[in-house]
Amino acid sequence: MAKIYIDGKKYDVNPLNNLLQACLNLGLNIPYFCWHPKLGSIGACRQCAVKKYQSKEDSTGRIVMSCMTPVEKNSIITINDSDSRNFRKSIIELLMLNHPHDCPICDEGGNCHLQDMTVLSEHYSRRYRFSKKKYKNQYLGSFISHHMNRCISCYRCVRYYKDYSGGKDFDVYGSNTNLYFGRFKSGELESEYSGNLIEICPTGVFTDKTYAKNFSRKWDMQYAPSICSHCNVGCNIIVGERSNQIRRIENRYHEEINNYFLCDLGRFGYGYSNIEYRPKKCYIKKNNILEECDSNTALKKVIKIIKNSSLVLGIGSSRASIETNFSLQKLVGKENFSTGMLDIDQKCVSLILKILQHGNIHIPSLKEVEKYDAIFILGEDITQTSSRLALSIRQALKKRSKSLLKKNNLHEWHSFAVQNLPLNKKKFLFTTNIDDTKLDDIADFSYRANIQDQSYFGYCIFKNLQKDFSYSNMLDENLRKKSLYISQKLLQSKKILIISGSHSRNISLIKTAYNIAYFLKNLKLQVGLILLTPSVNSMGLSIVNGVSLNKIFRKVKNKNAVTLIVAENDLFFSYPYLYLKNIFKKFQNIIVLDHQFTRMKEFASVFLPAANFFESSGTVVNYELRAQRFFQVYDVSFYDKSVSILSSWKFLNFISSKLFQDNRLIKNLDEVIEDCSKNISFLKKIKKSAPNSLFRIFGQKIPRSPQRSSGRTALRADIDVHEVQPKFDTDTMFSFSMEGSSIHNKNVSCIPFIWSPNWNSGNGLHKYQKEISGSLLAGNPGKILLSQNNNTGKIDYFKHIPRRFTKKNGLVIVPYYLLFESEELSQYSDIFKRKVEKNFLKINELDAQRLNLSNHKKVFFTYLDEMYEFFLFYSKNLSVGQIALPIGKNKTSIFLIGKEIQDLREV
Repeated sequence: MAKIYIDGKKYDVNPLNNLLQACLNLGLNIPYFCWHPKLGSIGACRQCAVKKYQSKEDSTGRIVMSCMTPVEKNSIITINDSDSRNFRKSIIELLMLNHPHDCPICDEGGNCHLQDMTVLSEHYSRRYRFSKKKYKNQYLGSFISHHMNRCISCYRCVRYYKDYSGGKDFDVYGSNTNLYFGRFKSGELESEYSGNLIEICPTGVFTDKTYAKNFSRKWDMQYAPSICSHCNVGCNIIVGERSNQIRRIENRYHEEINNYFLCDLGRFGYGYSNIEYRPKKCYIKKNNILEECDSNTALKKVIKIIKNSSLVLGIGSSRASIETNFSLQKLVGKENFSTGMLDIDQKCVSLILKILQHGNIHIPSLKEVEKYDAIFILGEDITQTSSRLALSIRQALKKRSKSLLKKNNLHEWHSFAVQNLPLNKKKFLFTTNIDDTKLDDIADFSYRANIQDQSYFGYCIFKNLQKDFSYSNMLDENLRKKSLYISQKLLQSKKILIISGSHSRNISLIKTAYNIAYFLKNLKLQVGLILLTPSVNSMGLSIVNGVSLNKIFRKVKNKNAVTLIVAENDLFFSYPYLYLKNIFKKFQNIIVLDHQFTRMKEFASVFLPAANFFESSGTVVNYELRAQRFFQVYDVSFYDKSVSILSSWKFLNFISSKLFQDNRLIKNLDEVIEDCSKNISFLKKIKKSAPNSLFRIFGQKIPRSPQRSSGRTALRADIDVHEVQPKFDTDTMFSFSMEGSSIHNKNVSCIPFIWSPNWNSGNGLHKYQKEISGSLLAGNPGKILLSQNNNTGKIDYFKHIPRRFTKKNGLVIVPYYLLFESEELSQYSDIFKRKVEKNFLKINELDAQRLNLSNHKKVFFTYLDEMYEFFLFYSKNLSVGQIALPIGKNKTSIFLIGKEIQDLREV
């Protein structure tokens, strides 16, 4: 630590920081614009001026930019002298010369860094009386609005979009004071991380279009901390609600996972909660028609059905919480519970869990990913399936080592200087996939081949590491050299990361990835292994454990009066329609719990309206085996007491208590977590993933609404003039109001919203951190379930030799993924339905010519008596003999992966 003096007081600060960071870490307020914790300093805005003195005898000092001035031992600075304050006040006045007077109509009003800094700089009157510069705004797509007149030229947007996230369709144009930040011409932003521009921009230049359609001021919304439900990374989010509608999702800082940024799917994928046509009442089937009924009637019917059943089977879901899956398993019995996965999915995810538990190989967080210097991705299109991970991989390849910075007397925050510094040691990325990926632009080598050949290529690299070159010698000469090159670079690297997963539905890929990582670890190298799964709670579901769909359906064979309970799972996502229709005929009754009217509605005897991620609380487990809690954002019955929506686990526990005549009805989340942790030893730590419902600060709960909330008494005025008491939350430590302790930044890491005196926008996050970009004051949320005690029964190499692809008579179906079109829940969102491209498949141009198929023409094929229609697109890199389908989109079920198609032809 270094001792410095600020306004006459002595402080110990980190010598690697600049003065701005040091002061913010100490809780001192200095206004700034162009600096950002992840983008570093460029000194463009000149707003963070302070006065620095050469010595104690120096009475004059000089103005310096604190973001560009390193911390030096015994530095003497002042923040609040008149020269510094007047300088900052003059700068903000100059920056505001052309800024419009539109705070009352700006979407960022009240959540604006520019407003905060203007107040902090004491600029309160305008002296400029001439015409302002005016710009035309651009269309930037479905998610982001552009208001260029509000720009103060801080350069944050272009530095983030181009330099940090690797976007190529956004830049700064012009010169001097006539600058334009945008695209060369209007159009959809191509980056999967474009939504971060909303939070990166300190003004209202880039605003959230989805938020604007249901706009509410920040202080008038209700918030809760949550977890993104769209992939296995488990990014932390803040969800804002008003009038029973989700209005906005913002990034919730987590040091080890998403840090300051989200992908666009996580930020804008909440539309499924707001759609008008979604279940809010219970339904019972009468005369083949689902009729609305109250919850008591529906639950009595469910209990009667179960009592009269010879067998009750349950199907869980990887998009449902641990509590829901456990409660269903408890209701039907372990032997009658299915994970809701196909055989191949079950095998892949179970194998991944086994490797993570017993492989004894480090599983890095996203923050740790940025420190690796060689990364090998085997069979995963990460930008589309686990997008936030891909952003961390981009940082890994451009980060300069600490030794290089020290050698050149530079600090990491010195942005431009560090960027211009040549890497002293090249970093490497190698990928394999069926077709092009968004990471190919930074990869040293991208191998595009069918899944079997990718696995064989990975196996050749594994054998090369063992000095056995017999397998790679069977490759063509170019591939053989590449396999040797990759093996050599992996051995020469200090930190190696191997990434694979189950999206290809190929066991061999996972085993090969583990073998490579295991061998390198045995050479005493630093190795990380990430194995990705398709859904937010795939790992949690696998820990709860159950049989596959294939096996559970076999149990119904030759039995009568069988009841099926399906919790938050659209089985048509896994199986074709006609195939499932025939299976469902064997069940006397099907009980469905879900928050969407999925295709399961058609076959339901009883339909119970489950609460979604925003309407309930629960626990999920990400790829690291990190248990994380999501919290209910709002009480669904506040505006309409007739709705029957409940958390699935509450429905299931109520049914269990009535069936088994158990007087100890599980009443709240703490009790079901306690029950779960007692029955599943590996889940003991989930109680520690967040504080329980009894947690208090000075005897008070934590408010979901800011102190400034102005409309509590008017929230239901259109329904009833009498104020209704907010519901008491028995499940969590939060209150459904602005009442409670607002001093929660030091006491709990589950932050419902960002607010601190003088800091209304998300830029005030440093008030919640031990130091900037470090952990939160109360520690990082969540709990890693894996411990040294779990890491027993070490797994040796998998002894398998992957089969190479053999050409079939037809075309073999392989999956490809699209960020906005492959994940189930987001497909219910209206904005995504409008955004997505027409349904298309890809085949190699040679296959298309052989089958006499034209590019961009509509084609179809049949499988199991069902017809599938797509627009055909040529692909240069997709291997011959394959047909790449958008799995998860439309009615393209997982079941089709690996199947052979014989009749592809034009409509």
